[in-house]
Amino acid sequence: MANKLVWEYRPEPPKEAVKGLAHTLFKEELPWHDTIARLLLQRGISSFDQAKAFFNPSLADLHNPYQMKDMDLAVERILSAIDQEQPILIYGDYDVDGTCSVAVLYLFLSAIYPHVFTYVPDRYREGYGVSTQGIDFADDNEIPLIITLDCGIKSHERVVYARERGIDMIITDHHTPSDTLPEAVAVLNPKRADCPYPYKELCGCGIGFKLVQALCTALNLPSETAYRYLDLVALATCADIVPLTGENRILVHAGLQLINQQPSEVMQLLLASAKHPVEVRDLVFVAAPRVNAAGRMQHAEKAVRLLTGQDLDEADTLEYLNTQRKTTDEQITDEALRMIVLDREETAPATVVFSPHWHKGVIGIVASRLIETYYRPTIVFTQSGEVLAASARSVKGFNLYEALCECQDELIQFGGHTAAAGMTLHPDNYERFKQKFQEVVERTLPPALRAPKLLLSGELPLSDITYTFYRCLQRFAPFGPKNMTPIFYAHNVLAKEVRRVGKDFSHLRMILNDPKSNHDFVAVGFGLGYQESLVESGEPLTVAYQLTENSWQGRTSLELIVKAVKIMTSDQ
Repeated sequence: MANKLVWEYRPEPPKEAVKGLAHTLFKEELPWHDTIARLLLQRGISSFDQAKAFFNPSLADLHNPYQMKDMDLAVERILSAIDQEQPILIYGDYDVDGTCSVAVLYLFLSAIYPHVFTYVPDRYREGYGVSTQGIDFADDNEIPLIITLDCGIKSHERVVYARERGIDMIITDHHTPSDTLPEAVAVLNPKRADCPYPYKELCGCGIGFKLVQALCTALNLPSETAYRYLDLVALATCADIVPLTGENRILVHAGLQLINQQPSEVMQLLLASAKHPVEVRDLVFVAAPRVNAAGRMQHAEKAVRLLTGQDLDEADTLEYLNTQRKTTDEQITDEALRMIVLDREETAPATVVFSPHWHKGVIGIVASRLIETYYRPTIVFTQSGEVLAASARSVKGFNLYEALCECQDELIQFGGHTAAAGMTLHPDNYERFKQKFQEVVERTLPPALRAPKLLLSGELPLSDITYTFYRCLQRFAPFGPKNMTPIFYAHNVLAKEVRRVGKDFSHLRMILNDPKSNHDFVAVGFGLGYQESLVESGEPLTVAYQLTENSWQGRTSLELIVKAVKIMTSDQ
């Protein structure tokens, strides 16, 4: 089943605003100046000073970490532990965000204090969040302070369990809190209702970094002490798919600079196959899957040992595990797709599938892959001991967490946010949950959100493309959620030398010509092989595309990545 792609056009800012900002930014007047001004206005940037700050992300613009609720309490308890020579346990989730968080705080604290330990739960024996096994580990080793990272915001009972054993907990987490908070010594979460911290979209590692910043202030350490960990913060931020706006954009920009200019040995190992300079997509598609593979296929402690530099040989282990992960998730995806067809659920409002033998470590990836074929909220269940465990993924604009709240009577526990979630339930409740979840999606998912959208930033004729424009466009980086790489469209484009490429011939390679200027651009359309006959029909086309730079044998040129194409209509 092919998902029908909907072309959606960003609202055009008022022409006078576009012209006014372009005039403010540029001394001369060139066709593409309006395009840059329009892109800035679409991001809420309307003045010279705002544009200057956007184009020059600065660590000096980071917020004071003590603006975060309970930050003073967290710092006070950590310093007290150090003064009393109490051991500290750093407890993190098993994904990239969690393991990077653990690594950042461990590297900082262990450099100034010897009694620091780490703990990452086993995905299969302990599951997500704070586990009793982790608390028992602290108890058995006489550790009176646990700091959680990227988890714990809903661990009310676990906090009580720890306190009964004389263990204090500091919770740092970015996930959506419940109406009540755990009664921990401190709860660091910008999303808590009473937290005045100005920026709400930090990932777990971002909050851990703010804690390190606050500790640097309390210990009279230079701010640069915290900045040495920005490569890990950037990796976690990009991997967790949080918005690349505000502080996140500053942190990722600085982290990428560190990776490209002074890469650690760890980053060199994780990014060995990436091209230079390293970009966001390299962190997301090269480094992150390798780090994630540890927790998915064996144990995330392997990733922590690598990220902290304790065992660089773990890089080879992670590479092997990632290869194993790829094979496993491809097999499960194929099986799930066949299951949907056999059960005649191709047109169901949501995908909910289950098999007891599916690997728990990859079901989140499988959920994302299923959405590529059936564009709708998706939940993939597998057997986990005596219960069923699931990973869920949403479609753009649909609040998955709120939908699960309506089904919580059928669940043992659940957590997550708008776009992704995890849950467990008793096997007897599976069919009731599946029916209820599909009913909720059917009732609450608007028709406009039931097809994938191609969000277009505006028209950019091929004749307006120059290297100067491209260099200016690159200053919008780092690109990511809420600051995506712009997709432009151009009318009256002619195609020639069209051919299918790739192992399965599913892609198109072509030359696109702009009749107005007679400029030719090499273009590639990934996954567009099925449109070969349309593209080579000789009819004028409307093309949606992104700009990229290609280097080959010492020569560089601008090329187009075609996202979609259609025959130009008479009114265009």
